[in-house]
Amino acid sequence: MRLPEFVSSKFFPISRRDLLVTAGILLCTIAVCSVLRMAGSIQGFAPPVFVLAVLLISRFTTGYLYGLISVVLGVVCVNFIFTYPYWAFNLTIAGYPLTFFVLMTVSIITCSLTAQAKQQARLLAENEREKMRANLLRSVSHDIRTPLTSIVGSTSAILENPGLSEQDKRELLENTREEAQWLIRVVENLLSITRIGEDQARITKEPEAAEEVLGEAVRKFRRRFPEIAASVSIPDNLLLVPMDPILIEQVLLNLLENAAIHGKSTTSIHVSLQEEDGFARFSVQDNGQGLSEKKIAGLFDETVKPHAAADGDGKRNMGLGLSVCRAIVRAHDGTIEAKNLPHGAEFSFRLPIYKEDL
Repeated sequence: MRLPEFVSSKFFPISRRDLLVTAGILLCTIAVCSVLRMAGSIQGFAPPVFVLAVLLISRFTTGYLYGLISVVLGVVCVNFIFTYPYWAFNLTIAGYPLTFFVLMTVSIITCSLTAQAKQQARLLAENEREKMRANLLRSVSHDIRTPLTSIVGSTSAILENPGLSEQDKRELLENTREEAQWLIRVVENLLSITRIGEDQARITKEPEAAEEVLGEAVRKFRRRFPEIAASVSIPDNLLLVPMDPILIEQVLLNLLENAAIHGKSTTSIHVSLQEEDGFARFSVQDNGQGLSEKKIAGLFDETVKPHAAADGDGKRNMGLGLSVCRAIVRAHDGTIEAKNLPHGAEFSFRLPIYKEDL
């Protein structure tokens, strides 16, 4: 009888990789037990060794199929190869039937528990991804709606009022451009975090000069915020960091814009790069109003939103950008943190430094 497609595909999938893993572990197990037998130490060692093999196979394969196959083959091998008389089946020796029954029972339970644990881990990961997507949709809906309303209002005012002065038209057009630029950054953030959330393996990390990535981010920031003084300090030696330079540049831009917009009174920003215990540490310090102590703990959590209502204009929500930063830094095996300074705040993240082979 054919198994339902859901059952056969999820619990009993057929995979060449899993088949090779199963065969490899079983062959290694047989080799180990053969060495123990030649050393005269096989008595009583074969069953637990094969139970360990079942555990490993269940851990590194998908579903139940290969774990159950290893259970059957393990019992057969213990009886046929590693139980006297060797190379013959014998279930009549006292105690052996019970031993084989216990071995099979323990192996089946081990296989089942391991497969269930893996399935639960996958379900938790899927739930987290769905929660992240839902939070992103809720977060970005307000960020997009408000600037779109402003763009429509500005363009409508220009079209419906031909008598507007050139100065008024210019102000409305500048406002439209600013809102459009904000929308572009929101979309870039969404694309970045969606890319991270779907498949971290797609991130290509190559050794890049961290100074160049930082310099490009600061250059773009200065062009957008010419009124804010941005200073930079970098180490004398070149730091090669395995990264996706576009994503890390996105992190730096998010942190710089966050300091400029949410610092309220920010007039200067200092960006630094330094080597610290085998990591490259990027730091963005501002002289603004600092961070709310109540919000620091959940600042990078996409489920905790320092929401735009407190920002006055209702659109400068920093939560999306910071969740993007955290996702990108984590995908690069790094860490990110924020803290208050005596005058202002500091956001910093660390990435592992590439070491050249000597």
